[in-house]
Amino acid sequence: MKTQGSKKAKSMGEMFPDLIGPEAPVISGVAHDRTESQITLRNIPDRTGMAADVFEALAKAGVNIDMIVQSGTTSGTADISFTIPESQSELTLTQLNNIKDLIGFTDVNLNRKIGKISLVGVGMKTHSGITALFFKALSDANINVLMISTSEIRLSAVVALDDLDDAVRAVHSAFDLDADKIEAVVYGGTGR
Repeated sequence: MKTQGSKKAKSMGEMFPDLIGPEAPVISGVAHDRTESQITLRNIPDRTGMAADVFEALAKAGVNIDMIVQSGTTSGTADISFTIPESQSELTLTQLNNIKDLIGFTDVNLNRKIGKISLVGVGMKTHSGITALFFKALSDANINVLMISTSEIRLSAVVALDDLDDAVRAVHSAFDLDADKIEAVVYGGTGR
């Protein structure tokens, strides 16, 4: 087991004592992606089919969607935020402006200055301590989370692009994956 200064590194079993069987988490690494943009649609009428209409129009244009968050309001509207490859930003804005009156949303906001950090491994779904440690690491580094996405093998957060390197270092350190350099970079075939 490696040590950091006077701090003894903990094994996954020490960090998560409920680990037994094949669902024991194995954190394989931290990945990051600088090639996405975030789109937010404001004040979409909160009724059945609105999200389907938005994403059908984008699918017809060949836009790839990654993360999605929807939040309702008390005024009968909703906001939807999603991430796309940065290279598809202009195409996405064009498509959304073409359907703005049909859908009835009031604003489209584009944020090109985001980055995605992902903790990758197996068994994360059954161990809540992993999620807590991931977000505690980001919080301790004073990094605000803009969006969250989870799966059985990945926990991802969108953060400000200026905070991405610090986020990667914080999560590497929290999970005892420290290295002299950032090792996993995901570009997703966007050509950047």
